[in-house]
Amino acid sequence: MVGTPGALWRLCVADLTREELQRLARLGAKSRLEELRREESAIRRAFPDLFGGRQRQAAGSDARPAKRRRRKSAMSAAARKAVSERMKKYWAARRKEKKTK
Repeated sequence: MVGTPGALWRLCVADLTREELQRLARLGAKSRLEELRREESAIRRAFPDLFGGRQRQAAGSDARPAKRRRRKSAMSAAARKAVSERMKKYWAARRKEKKTK
């Protein structure tokens, strides 16, 4: 008989077929993933502001959630047209310069 419990466990594992060992490993992995999902869920509930969630409002509060604002265009239509004209002129000059070389 084997003297230590660890040695007994190693003998039992050594007796398993490869398929049995893989099945047990898969079951252990599934169990661990479920445990991690539950832990993640608890953390998300405890700290919703860390994950982009809205902060909880006081019970009975009838405050409306803020509406998303549309971003203002960085350039006006006139500014875009001016840039377009400038770039057309720039590239025309580059093409002309390339032809002369």
